[in-house]
Amino acid sequence: MSDTIQVGVFAGMSRAALEGYRTRLQEALLTFGLGEKTVTVSYTQGTGARSVTFSATDEEKIRGIIRQINAALGIRRGARSVVFR
Repeated sequence: MSDTIQVGVFAGMSRAALEGYRTRLQEALLTFGLGEKTVTVSYTQGTGARSVTFSATDEEKIRGIIRQINAALGIRRGARSVVFR
């Protein structure tokens, strides 16, 4: 198995780089799910009001990119849930 992705959107990227991005996306998904993502921060200081805005993302976009990376890495499905009765 090559250390470089050969086809698709991620062609030319190393497996290690994709695995790193996947980890970051999974962390972002957890942060998003926990409601820890701040979208807009505003404050007033002696010189006037300041505002910083971060772009919000969509959970499905994150999941879609994770699926694409998994496919490029040859990982077709996540773990299946097990139900005990």
